[in-house]
Amino acid sequence: MVKKAIAAGILAGLLLFAIFQHFYKIDDPEAIEASNISTGIDAGMMAPSFTLKNLRGEEVDLKNYRGKKVMINFWATWCPPCKKEMPAMEELYKNYSQEVEILAINLDPANDVKTFVKENNLTFPILLDELASTQQTYQVVSIPTTFIIDEKGQILKKHIGSMTYEQMKELLK
Repeated sequence: MVKKAIAAGILAGLLLFAIFQHFYKIDDPEAIEASNISTGIDAGMMAPSFTLKNLRGEEVDLKNYRGKKVMINFWATWCPPCKKEMPAMEELYKNYSQEVEILAINLDPANDVKTFVKENNLTFPILLDELASTQQTYQVVSIPTTFIIDEKGQILKKHIGSMTYEQMKELLK
């Protein structure tokens, strides 16, 4: 008798659940699916400002680049994909420095960044995020991560992972 009562209760619960699902479907176009939620800093947002020191110890402020397109790249000397894209970034800088500024934000300043830059003949600005404050502000969890900022300071595009020269040119369009 108790087994029949439990079975009837489960059946009634399932029936009520099915009725609820049928009549209370979410047809609201403003309902948000978890897969559509964007986390972190992304395209369409204003780029958060920052001031970091370059390899010469001079302060560099993102605000000083208003009026020019900026490519911000977060990287580290120990990161193989970061190392792989550095020659492409250098080529882009040599060919398009009049149109876009590259700010490569290093996330491991305790390592010998100056030697890395010298060995790889890099001429674009390297900034040191010594306190990881800019990494946190931009919510960078994977490197390399690149942001393209327009002349007004708005983020146009965000790319996670390394890129080839051609991909960089395409990202800047």
